[in-house]
Amino acid sequence: MTSVVLVGTLDTKGVEYGWLRERLLRAGVEVVLVDTGIMGEPRVDADVPNEAVARAAGTELSDLRAAADRGAAVTTMARGAEAALTRLHAEGRLHGVLAIGGSGGTSIATRAMRALPLGVPKLMVSSMASGDVAPYVGSADITMMYSVVDIAGINSISAPVLANAAEAVAGMAKAFQRASLELRRPARLGAGARPLVAASMAGVTTTGVDAARERLTELGYEVLVFHSSGTGGRTLETLAGQGIFAGVLDLTLGELADDLCGGILTAGPDRLSAAGRAGIPQVVSLGALDMVKFGPLETLPERARYRRIRIHNPSITVIRTTESECAELGRRVAAKLRASTGPTAVCLPLRGLSALGAPGGPYHDPRADGALFSTLREGLRGSAARLYDYATHINDPAFGRAAADRLHTMIGAVSAAA
Repeated sequence: MTSVVLVGTLDTKGVEYGWLRERLLRAGVEVVLVDTGIMGEPRVDADVPNEAVARAAGTELSDLRAAADRGAAVTTMARGAEAALTRLHAEGRLHGVLAIGGSGGTSIATRAMRALPLGVPKLMVSSMASGDVAPYVGSADITMMYSVVDIAGINSISAPVLANAAEAVAGMAKAFQRASLELRRPARLGAGARPLVAASMAGVTTTGVDAARERLTELGYEVLVFHSSGTGGRTLETLAGQGIFAGVLDLTLGELADDLCGGILTAGPDRLSAAGRAGIPQVVSLGALDMVKFGPLETLPERARYRRIRIHNPSITVIRTTESECAELGRRVAAKLRASTGPTAVCLPLRGLSALGAPGGPYHDPRADGALFSTLREGLRGSAARLYDYATHINDPAFGRAAADRLHTMIGAVSAAA
């Protein structure tokens, strides 16, 4: 039987969750109700009570109620909800999850949702969904639905919104379970015949990465391309950490430049880490490390106004990384790759790192690129990572194909040794 988990604060939203449970039962699914409320008494009985959720986080509900730090208590219940939903999924009792709430309820529920594998249906109805939802979604496949009015009773506006949410998650959960049964195993990404490869790409590295993608497809892989936009890099890291990839073709590292220089498309300090930790074969290049991305021209920081500026589009302005910044980027990339536990190769396109940095382009700067190459070579000296020089720029199709062939060889070697 298809099972949908409802997770939320039943002391403040119990009436609404009770209403949702009835809608879901009428839609033909079982319901497991998880209570994450802290202060008041639940207004509807839960299948997983708040005491159990608190214990899953390693504490007692009475201690959370007595705590002076409300924010810490909410964080603790979010951790407990994460543990509860992970357990339900492992037991085969979760084929979809639905939550409703404001800022607190959304924070708790989406943390739990983010812990579930990609593909498990996740729907959050929230009064926060019309603003910046990045803190709630992260790199997960969470569907955010705006509640229009606050979640405060069933009325002429909230009723159709919540009814749509219930029908939507019921349909998604049934489809998810059906796929699981057809495969005779838990539905998951990468369950098909072709091994998965992740690739990173930006607009300024598209030609080279496309050539690599086409070559890998010819070799029998399914290639998932992640845009080097901050969120894309974080998603690549998350999925690599889940071990679903046979290999990673990380040719575009521009997010690291944004992380160093305060750009808007950083993926955080853990970018270029997960594949190495997981021991996944990876081929890395330095695409787009010749630029940092900022917002519209009028928002450009004062420190950047005297650099080489290009307007990429009305929303993105880029500046060229300097020689000293490139040197630091080389050190950072080397430090990350030295820690890799699996096969690692670095392909260096000696004639340019992007469409703007190719010979004749506005960001062509052999001195700055040379500083990047030099510190990277020095940082990897004595490590297991292998470096390969190519007398071309990153968007030469021959470079992309060569990088793809190298990754294919590495994946084959790992498979043969297994």
